[in-house]
Amino acid sequence: MGNSLKAILAFVPSNKCQKYLLEDLEEMPVDKMVDLSGRQMRRLPVHICSFRELVKLYLSDNNLNHLPPELEQLQNLQILALDFNNFKALPLVVCTLKQLCILYLGNNKLCSLPLELRLLQNLKTLWIESNCLQYLPEVVCELSLLKTLHAGSNALRTLPPQLQCLQELRTIWLSGNLLSEFPPVLLDMPFLEVIDVDRNSIQFFPSLAHLPGLKLVIYDHNPCRNAPKVAKGVRRVGRWSEETPEPRKRSGAVIEITLDEKPLLPPATKSEPE
Repeated sequence: MGNSLKAILAFVPSNKCQKYLLEDLEEMPVDKMVDLSGRQMRRLPVHICSFRELVKLYLSDNNLNHLPPELEQLQNLQILALDFNNFKALPLVVCTLKQLCILYLGNNKLCSLPLELRLLQNLKTLWIESNCLQYLPEVVCELSLLKTLHAGSNALRTLPPQLQCLQELRTIWLSGNLLSEFPPVLLDMPFLEVIDVDRNSIQFFPSLAHLPGLKLVIYDHNPCRNAPKVAKGVRRVGRWSEETPEPRKRSGAVIEITLDEKPLLPPATKSEPE
């Protein structure tokens, strides 16, 4: 079905039109997954909420700005994708889905997150990139099992000190924000493995050599005067500096010292729970 036809039918509330949009999805699929991405939907058909054994629900790239209260029936849901929609606030019904492991909220219009988010104590991955966040909501620091946090492309200027309470956190992506200094709280998180502060306004980097878990730091596209010091074996992605080996000459040729492998970057596709 063409996107233009879907967009027209999305306005029509009749059951026949909604059934056409869902392509006769009347029973829960065997794989316990429903993917309604890119359907131009403005409301979630309530009958989807009757699939009580559903584990994965993808609603990306629609025109949703609210969700029905019946969504609370999906208590087995582990993955919920709400990215690329029109949410200005996270529907509180999402916070009732206590088995969620992965929650995609990127590319919406969120300025904050509700305190009820703390109820999602099984959450391991949270994507909140490309929203309107001027600060990282402190409620995120109460998600004790969180391992991966994608908070890039917002308007963050700092991070709350409570973030160090997330002792399971291993990867934090902060690219494209308004950080003018390296967040001090990250210096007290020795368990971090990946730190991405690409495309910010950081002018000076403190030493990161004391972080025993660190494997990769991405600091490119900052007006920095130095490269962060790191322990042996830690990969850095960023501009040359006085602390980074300069290209060396051999037999008249310039041989650049480069990374042996392609740098680890944020995944282009959605990940599955561990």
